[in-house]
Amino acid sequence: MQEDTALVETVVALGNVEKAAKNLKGVIYKTPLMKNLWLSETYGADIYLKREDLQIVRSYKIRGAYNKMSTLRQEEREREIVCSSAGNHAQGVAYACQLLGVKGYIFMPAQTPAQKVNKVRLFGKEWVEVVLTGATYDDTFKAAKDFCDDRGSTFIPPFDDLAIIEGQATVGLEIFKDADFSIDYLFMPIGGGGLASGVSSVFKQLSPGTKLIGVQPAGAPSMYQSIKEGKRQTLDKIDSFVDGAAVKCPGKLTFDICRELLDEVILVPEGQICEDILKMYNEEGVVLEPAGTLTISALKSFKDEIEGKHVVCVISGSNNDITRMEDIKERALQHQGLKHYFMVTFNQQPGALRTFVNRVLHPQDDIIHFQYIKKNNKEKGPVFIGVEVKHPQDVEAIKRRMLEEGFAYEYLNGKQEFLNLFV
Repeated sequence: MQEDTALVETVVALGNVEKAAKNLKGVIYKTPLMKNLWLSETYGADIYLKREDLQIVRSYKIRGAYNKMSTLRQEEREREIVCSSAGNHAQGVAYACQLLGVKGYIFMPAQTPAQKVNKVRLFGKEWVEVVLTGATYDDTFKAAKDFCDDRGSTFIPPFDDLAIIEGQATVGLEIFKDADFSIDYLFMPIGGGGLASGVSSVFKQLSPGTKLIGVQPAGAPSMYQSIKEGKRQTLDKIDSFVDGAAVKCPGKLTFDICRELLDEVILVPEGQICEDILKMYNEEGVVLEPAGTLTISALKSFKDEIEGKHVVCVISGSNNDITRMEDIKERALQHQGLKHYFMVTFNQQPGALRTFVNRVLHPQDDIIHFQYIKKNNKEKGPVFIGVEVKHPQDVEAIKRRMLEEGFAYEYLNGKQEFLNLFV
């Protein structure tokens, strides 16, 4: 514990976090720490949500971005501002550009949802220009850095910077001051690690008994793998679905702090995140993007451990594009074991489909996708079939009956790249 505290005081001093809080006064919302009755009842614990989804740019990112930019020297501002972001950091930098009257270039991945791009332009107004480039955040980061080097501009990093971390740390300061109870568990989302570094620094000094849990998506486990291996890891490939946390490699500074201060980093599957996005909307009327749901999804893994405890989840990011909802529902149903896909070999003769429907499927099974690829001069042909079932265990009976009726098949759930071609 003494070693941890010494590290924090050297890297993220409470005095600097307090200065950042004063610097942000009048710029950000002091977001509420709210007890959630539905989650509390579900998990038998007192669960509070730090509602950074209600922040002025719908995420905590404005804290670090403004704190960094407002402390730049005049000559650094005059060289123009550049940042790279999947969306939320971009909005924070854009809003800071408008408030400070600084020209900025915002680099965003090419597949960034339109809603996030439009919000960047809204917050930045005439002060920012959006550049869409790169398949992943890391590709975008490289393009932004090259642009910066060519023009001699000032780069605003998304997480691996002390002033950024100190700004994000104000989330932890607010939680600690607003909580009139002892916090047993604190869950924080992790992309590159800026928020987790700042918040964990505050709590190791002010509430060392709190268990600090970082949460990453299973498809982008860069901090998880880095801590596991004891050094920073650059992942060859990530799932960019949780775009706000899809980072191939954590920052050097953030890795050092998270490795020392976090009690645990856990992974949650994208399907669970999608399930919880829908639940939070349907049950609570709370709109969250995938990255904003990470800490809520983590609670399932801690159900027994947190029972009867005081728990805080930082939720951040409500910049969700409505056009993504079908994909979110699709992933949620697959995760729940209610939607299944097969490539089935059919005999190319009359009655094959009737046999499949009458003898393989039961009345409660619903065909939701059917694509027949007829091959001339062939006795058999492939059929892509999607089936929605009432209960997860029903799929095993379907598999058994296919074999009994002579239908060879390949089960496709889990082969997301292949499914993306059809669904």
